[in-house]
Amino acid sequence: MRSAAISRLKASLSEYLDVVRAGEEVLVTDRGKPVARIVPVPEERGPNAARMKEMAAAGILRPGRGKVSKGFWSIRRPADPGGLALRAMQDEREDGR
Repeated sequence: MRSAAISRLKASLSEYLDVVRAGEEVLVTDRGKPVARIVPVPEERGPNAARMKEMAAAGILRPGRGKVSKGFWSIRRPADPGGLALRAMQDEREDGR
């Protein structure tokens, strides 16, 4: 765990946040005494987080980056007049895959 005085933290906040993003904790001190700790936000959220992490490790899915490209929602969806995509997804879910 890294340690930083408040004055140093204020001067180099971006650097310390990079350290936290990388998974390390930062202990904030005031005149040598600990006053706070900056910790990474847990990645696992929601009931399926562990399963999604396993799937990402297996290469089955790639986690999103939290942003979609500009204009994404205005892209036309491909036509599926027979509902084949929906039927395939429902069949897959029923099989338990």
